[in-house]
Amino acid sequence: MRERLSGNEAIAIAMRQINPDVMPAFPITPSTEVPQYFSSFVADGKVDTVFVPVESEHSAMSAATGSEAAGARTLTATSSCGMALMWEMLYVAASNRLPIAMALVNRALSGPININCDHSDAMGARDSGWIQIFAENNQEAYDNFVQAYRIAEHPDVRLPIMICQDGFITSHAVENIDLLEDAAVKDFVGEYTPDEYLLKAGEPLAVGPYAVSSYYMEAKRAQLEGLKNAKKVIQSVADDFESISGREYGLFEAYQLEDAEYIMIIMGSAAGTAKDTVDGLRAAGVKAGVLKIRVFRPFPSEEIAEAIRHAKVIACMDRTESYNGYAGPIAEDVKNALYNINVNIPMINYVYGLGGRDVTIESLASVFDDMQKADKAGDVGENYRYLSVRE
Repeated sequence: MRERLSGNEAIAIAMRQINPDVMPAFPITPSTEVPQYFSSFVADGKVDTVFVPVESEHSAMSAATGSEAAGARTLTATSSCGMALMWEMLYVAASNRLPIAMALVNRALSGPININCDHSDAMGARDSGWIQIFAENNQEAYDNFVQAYRIAEHPDVRLPIMICQDGFITSHAVENIDLLEDAAVKDFVGEYTPDEYLLKAGEPLAVGPYAVSSYYMEAKRAQLEGLKNAKKVIQSVADDFESISGREYGLFEAYQLEDAEYIMIIMGSAAGTAKDTVDGLRAAGVKAGVLKIRVFRPFPSEEIAEAIRHAKVIACMDRTESYNGYAGPIAEDVKNALYNINVNIPMINYVYGLGGRDVTIESLASVFDDMQKADKAGDVGENYRYLSVRE
């Protein structure tokens, strides 16, 4: 089915097609439309979901944790400061191995107060133990959410998953997208049949017990193994999804990468602008390429390192500020990936697009120009830069 939908509408439709058991939610811009649309599906009897209007985002994730632990397939949606208010419960959900799905509509964290897109909310939670998958456009946001439960509920994984899309840029912009038939989504996702849950008669279970020092590290190690297993599961689910949709997904997308000398690594909606930039540069004879990260957690370190090891210069684009003074989250992970295979490629890290700052072909073309200058000079100069900022 071909429809014209915003990213928020597309996510809500995916949720309807999945027909979860419980959705606790609290509104916050720019994700408010997701529970708003979904609550109308509940009111109209189009889903069997229990919708729980809570008093805060912390309560939303607390309710999601309780319902998922009880054996109910659960989801929610939030943005920015809303996810920050969930902070404690993000770690609880992950450590209890609860496969909750969350639509995260990326928005800048305060302050100053800003309601527009950057990745500071998701990047702040990158070490919480959640799987993180990012979308470039509305189609990918929908497709990623349809795949979410197949990944999170897999017995080798059993971890919560956040499906991320850029606030307003994709959440509110309307695009033509292809929806799957309801029956196809239902068959693809399947029923949730957990082996253990709180309401299982005759089998007492403790969820979130106190762990003394003799057991805490083992629990964390087991959690890490689930996250590592997720990489293989994500690819397997993507392959199955391609068979019903015709749309191909991987851990990342390689665009004009095979012979690229200058590679930009980027994530989210700006990847589309980066591809257009590369098309123009290729027409001018510049061997430019883009690696678009789809899966940020677990980070596909080995795969990315192999895909970019031939580059002359790399630019890592971070839509957040880590305040360590030398690198953002993407640059840190890419540097580690290359170090682990004993490859040293000159790299420039750019902080860009904070608080919804425009990302244009001209601004990204300047990044490729900087890479070419660094290659010619044999020195990247300042390797941590702000893009399109008034100095």
